[in-house]
Amino acid sequence: MKPKSLDKKKLRNSFKYAFSGIKLCIKDEQNMLIHLTMAILVIICGFIFEISKFEWIICLLLIGIVMMMELLNTAIENVCDAVTDKENKYIKVAKDTAAGAVLVIAIVSAIIGLLIFIPRIMEVIQ
Repeated sequence: MKPKSLDKKKLRNSFKYAFSGIKLCIKDEQNMLIHLTMAILVIICGFIFEISKFEWIICLLLIGIVMMMELLNTAIENVCDAVTDKENKYIKVAKDTAAGAVLVIAIVSAIIGLLIFIPRIMEVIQ
């Protein structure tokens, strides 16, 4: 079986569309702006407190998961809104559970962030 050749234009477009989706989400979704702000704060704190390589991996992975979930939530909400503007119990469940998924990972990420940074903050205070 002969491998497919790389379609550079198709690849370039897939990146263009992905970045466009991220940009739209940042522009239109206030929660994404909150997540982005928190991500920047975590990164700044990571440098200030000189967290370990393993802690960087954890923080960056959680930042990526939170952002990914917000992007998926936005996609689900937009598809649901495109299907109907009338009240629909199934669409409500889809939108609410997608939002709940973002909330769960955001809370877990915040707790893990506190576990990483509070001991370092306490060292500086004492």
